[in-house]
Parts: sequence; C-alpha cells; structure tokens
Amino acid sequence: MTSPTSSRDGTPVVLRRAPRASAEHVDRTYPLWFHIPGGVIYLVLFIVPTVFSFYFAFTRWTLFKATFIGFDNFVLFFNEPGLIGSLRNTLVYGFLTSGLKVVLGMLLAVVLSAPIIARGYLRSVTFFPVLVSAVGVGLTFQVLLDPFNGVVNKAITAVTGGDGPGWLTDPNIALLSVVGIDVWKGIGLATLIYIAGIAAIPNEYFEAARVDGASSWQVFRNIILPLSFPATSTVIILSLIGGLRSFDLIWTTTQGGPGFASDVVASVIYKQYQAGFYGLSTAGNVILFVVVTAIIYPLSRWLNSKETAL
Repeated sequence: MTSPTSSRDGTPVVLRRAPRASAEHVDRTYPLWFHIPGGVIYLVLFIVPTVFSFYFAFTRWTLFKATFIGFDNFVLFFNEPGLIGSLRNTLVYGFLTSGLKVVLGMLLAVVLSAPIIARGYLRSVTFFPVLVSAVGVGLTFQVLLDPFNGVVNKAITAVTGGDGPGWLTDPNIALLSVVGIDVWKGIGLATLIYIAGIAAIPNEYFEAARVDGASSWQVFRNIILPLSFPATSTVIILSLIGGLRSFDLIWTTTQGGPGFASDVVASVIYKQYQAGFYGLSTAGNVILFVVVTAIIYPLSRWLNSKETAL
C-alpha cells in the first residue's frame, strides 16, 4: 500500500509500507482422543448431576425411593412465604458483592502493581482471606461483631461513648454486614486477577504516557482501565456467580436472620432440605440454577462482545 506526500522542495515522495511477513498457517486442531479426558470429567461432574437434579426436582424422593409428582415441588416452592424476599436479598447480595469486588479489586491492584515498599507482603495479606474457609470467617466475625461483647462495638464505644450497631442482629443492616464480610474475604482473588491483567499490558503504553507527561489519573483512565477489561469481565462473572449462589457465609453468620432479613434463595433451599423435603429443595436448586443462568449468560455474551470491540 502506498501513501503520497511531499518533500521539503515540493517533490512528490511515495512512502511504501514494508510488506508484512506471511505467517505460516498453524493447525490448531487436536485429535479426538485429546478431548476425551476433559469430556469425561465434564460429563461426570456436570452433565450427570445436572440431569439427575432436574429429574429429582419432579419427584418426592428419599434415600431409598423416588415418586414422580410432576410440578408439585415447584408450585410449593413458589408458594414459600419468604421466597420473594429471599430472591430480592439474593440479587442485592450478588450485585453488591460483585460491584464492590470489581471497584476495590481494581484500586488495590493498581496500588499493589506500583513499586511500593513491602509490595509482596501486602499482596500476601490481601490474598490471605481467600484461603480461610467461609465457616471460619463467619464464626470469627460473629465474635468480632457481637453487639455487646464484640471487639468492633467496644472500640466504637471507647471512641464515641455510644453503643455500636447490631451488625448481625439488626434487620436493617444484617444483610449489608454479611456483604461487607464477603467482600473482605473475596477481594484478594479479584485483586490477583486484576494484577495479572495489569501485568499483561505492554510496557510501551506506560513509557509513551511518561514521555507525553500523562498524569496518574490519565494513565489509569486511558491505559489501565480499558486494557484490563478482560480481567474486569472475569471478576464480574466469577464474583456475581459466587454472590448469587452464596450460602455458607450467610448461614454461619446470621442463618438468614434476624427473622428473614438476610435470607437468600440458597438458605431457603437448605431449610427445606434440613426439614426433610428433599424433592422440594431439589426443585429450589433447579430454580436457582435457572435464575443464575438467565443473568450470567446474557451478561457474559455482552462482556465478550465488549472485549472483541476493544
């Protein structure tokens, strides 16, 4: 391809682009046997349990027999008095935890990618809560956030002279308190993904920004934010799925209480299972699966289209 221009004396000059080196075609197809181990694992760990769960959702079953009853389990589950509230709590919990992990994870990753003192140690501290079990975290924060003897409220009383709030006992803030605990526990994984995304950005962009005298905000807005979008997509999808399906942390901290203030769909399902209504709880799991899929699939397609546009 050519592009005409002029020299200083007005003589037309033709600039020619160097032809691109023709890359040899690389055959990326693999033989059938290469896919068999992964296919077997996917079949055994996902397809078979999913099919069985859909079947048992239409039955009244025990450990020894199953009786087909059609849609009765789904009718009963949708007549559950606290279902609408638990569904609302599930959406609030999922989107809040996901959004906070995206924002805070990005900010922490920017700081921990800079040449600061004790960067490796700070990264370890940030990631450590991910390694702790949700049960252990829930029980620990039950003690720390106890409204009467908890360390947090004692510190508030010492500073302000007033009583601290009932973090896990006040219906107005119980769910938000568990959201905060979940973010503290999961922020390390989001930060790690963002650090990897920032490290993958070619250094030439940052060097060009320094030459042009760009500010830190301009570097973040015009380089880090758009070029780390694949990491953002990953954090959004993983954290949103985890938030919508969250159960163990909520159960160990509030057990869905006080009352039904922090009940989510997963905790409603567990209560039915705990009461011996196995078919009903299985139907609830199928409903939760459909809800999560209905949210995640279009969101994933949209995020993938944005990545392609970049």
